Amino acid sequence: MSEATRTLRGMSVTAPPDAAVELLQRVFGYDAFRGRQQEVVDAVIGGGDAVVLMPTGAGKSLCYQVPALVRRGTGLVVSPLIALMHDQVDALRAVGVRAEFLNSTQTVPERQEVERALLAGEVDLVYIAPERLSSESVRGLLDRVAAGPGLSVFAIDEAHCVSQWGHDFRPDYLALADLVGRWPGVPTMALTATATEATHRELTTRLHLEQAVHVVASFDRPNIQYRIVPKDDPKQQLLKLIRDEHRGDAGIVYALSRNSVEQTAKWLVDHGVEAVPYHAGLDVRIRTANQARFLRDDGVVVVATIAFGMGIDKPDVRFVAHVDVPKSVEGYYQETGRAGRDGLPSTAWLAYGLQDVVQQRRFIDQSVGDAAHKRKQSANLDAMLSLCETVTCRRRQLLAYFGQPTAQDCGNCDTCLSPVETWDGTVPAQKLLSTIVRLQRERNQRFGGGQIIDILRGKRTPKVEQHQHDQLSVFGVGADLTERSWRSVLRQLMAQSVVMVADDYGTVGLGPTAAAVLKGEHQVRLRHDLERSDSGAGSRKARPVAADLPPEAHELFERLRSWRAGQAKEQGVPAYVVFGDATLRALAVERPQSVEALSGISGVGAAKLERYGDVLLDLLAD
Repeated sequence: MSEATRTLRGMSVTAPPDAAVELLQRVFGYDAFRGRQQEVVDAVIGGGDAVVLMPTGAGKSLCYQVPALVRRGTGLVVSPLIALMHDQVDALRAVGVRAEFLNSTQTVPERQEVERALLAGEVDLVYIAPERLSSESVRGLLDRVAAGPGLSVFAIDEAHCVSQWGHDFRPDYLALADLVGRWPGVPTMALTATATEATHRELTTRLHLEQAVHVVASFDRPNIQYRIVPKDDPKQQLLKLIRDEHRGDAGIVYALSRNSVEQTAKWLVDHGVEAVPYHAGLDVRIRTANQARFLRDDGVVVVATIAFGMGIDKPDVRFVAHVDVPKSVEGYYQETGRAGRDGLPSTAWLAYGLQDVVQQRRFIDQSVGDAAHKRKQSANLDAMLSLCETVTCRRRQLLAYFGQPTAQDCGNCDTCLSPVETWDGTVPAQKLLSTIVRLQRERNQRFGGGQIIDILRGKRTPKVEQHQHDQLSVFGVGADLTERSWRSVLRQLMAQSVVMVADDYGTVGLGPTAAAVLKGEHQVRLRHDLERSDSGAGSRKARPVAADLPPEAHELFERLRSWRAGQAKEQGVPAYVVFGDATLRALAVERPQSVEALSGISGVGAAKLERYGDVLLDLLAD
């Protein structure tokens, strides 16, 4: 760390009020705090605890990094993934912060050196996995640090992992409650990028932070375009999305199963996309190498299960795609939030179909847990399906789910860009329900959706003739609708619980409201699925990062990207550790020609100015 930065170290809680802003400008290169960051920073510098709910990309990390540098001692940060600690530490070291980590990847001498530095007061921030904090030896080490050089803050990142009702529950997070209050005078922070009101209450109670300052920032991510399309051929649809809108961009593709992950990654590679798989079943060396390649190289697409992504700090992910429907809105929001952390235009794309609904309902029925747990899972899925089927602004529905209702449509989701029409689907629903009833009552049979649709459309397949379903009175009564239309009807009826999965084999039965629909007491409104569009009919395509730059800045922006790639490779760090895309854009547009002007660019702090200033000025002057 530079000498100027060190003068702020060791300050008491009575640090001057502008100390945090001064450090933010000089160390991190930002003119001012964003949103509610300063509210959190000021509270923690003053010695208070804080519970911070901020969307991905809103700058949660600065909320604990700045207080850790202003207050006396070392900041202790709980981080859930070992592999990502390295990149977080690299990013801090790049701006002159003395950062370290303690985890199982280190050799004994490496670990001993970090422990020595901690006890000597030579570390500004240390990252530790929650599992490691269960060790009495590590707790003892931290007690000695607290009694000596001191601990400045105790920050628990991804704090929603403490919630047993949440989507990323980690048992080791529960043990962190024992550490809250262990070091008197050390403020505790719990931070997460997503939490419903219920999860917020639970993590607050479990971590004993009822008296903390609670800061809930807006969950709106206006730079992300949310799009959900009918699933026809998801691999082909995904490929078209990448080729048409995100060629050469970094992206994350989520799939439900390990098999689907590997098949999708191979499909993309075979079609010219630089893609790698990631799931818990891969050899740990392959998994680590693939994650490192995604983080450190430009334009890599990672295809993964939900085992990937927590704590991902890569700011230039331009799209997140789901080829299977997520289990909850919280999970969906957390995963899509990994796109566009730098605030530049990005896409959240989901292909959603009938089989997704059947599969997720079946998973819940087969899951281990009591009735209350299954009811919670069902409620989570119902909310996700409601988001998929909505005909109104998707962003409004997302914000309402997180307790932040708004009356304004966003104008940047598929339902805003291409308004969806609805129609009275009561009669088709009655036809479909009548078919299910007749199969059960007259034949004592249950079948999946495909067979029911064949009966409705009057399709004489070998299976229809084998079971003599062509003799049913409902055979052919739905011939006026296409197979695709009937699948849309069935999917929406299942999402509305008019129809439900009846058993482990995926057959369909009557849902709670089926009787009312059959009697005509309940009207069924359905959405008109737009005609097939592989990347979303009528949507405004995401713009490349450099698309809205002035023509004269394009070439310079690409030269700066090329220079950055070389620097990152030479140092063995991700490109964004050198500079983010937003900083390169500002450099290309403003073309600063002096050290003073260069220091005014957002993201250019003192350490980076000293390291890269001369070469940047040469590049900009050429």
